[in-house]
Amino acid sequence: MNLDLFSTPGQDDTHYVLDASRSYLEGKRDPIIVYIPAGSLDNRWHEYTVEAFRGLGRVETLDTEMMTLPEMETLLRCAAQVYIPGGNTYLLSHRLQLCKIIDPLRRKVVAGLPVVAFSAGTVLCGPNILTSNNLNIVPTTYFKGLAAVPFNFNVHYPADPLARATRDEWLSEYHTFHDNPVLLLSDGAYVRVSGKKATLVRGPAWILRKGYAKQELEEGKTIPV
Repeated sequence: MNLDLFSTPGQDDTHYVLDASRSYLEGKRDPIIVYIPAGSLDNRWHEYTVEAFRGLGRVETLDTEMMTLPEMETLLRCAAQVYIPGGNTYLLSHRLQLCKIIDPLRRKVVAGLPVVAFSAGTVLCGPNILTSNNLNIVPTTYFKGLAAVPFNFNVHYPADPLARATRDEWLSEYHTFHDNPVLLLSDGAYVRVSGKKATLVRGPAWILRKGYAKQELEEGKTIPV
């Protein structure tokens, strides 16, 4: 697997996403970036994304509302990379599940199709999305993620100690019913997954295991499961 996962796409821009994408796109002839903005109800980011990737590759949107399943599967087969931005994680999961593309996407990702994602897109890469900060606005009963890694994600982990204590308290409730660890990513954190190895490339991040206090992760080190 090849995953580049962020809490935020950059600092007031998308340079984290673009920098991570270069290794998958540069040197290829007309590479296709499959853009999956299904977590958002706002289409204004489409033109921005097309412009941001100009010179690196051609952005093709996977439209879960308008495309057929065969059309979406064909698009994934042509992809050099998948890009999953932020939004509402529950809406993102709901749309991908409802149009039945979630399983073909999972198979492609596990087989090595690169994914660059941030915020809701990062949360989707875990076994489930139950550690998202979002409200279940749909509401959906689809909570499975791509299961590309064994840990869940919580993004935008706060810097304020009081806010952290509140976040830690409700995240610990996840472990009442689930055993897998949760990665807590502050804004600026970057996790790189290559094969079965996950590394914290940079930024503040912690791992929360069932029955243990959270542990701060070291930059450049493999993340222990």
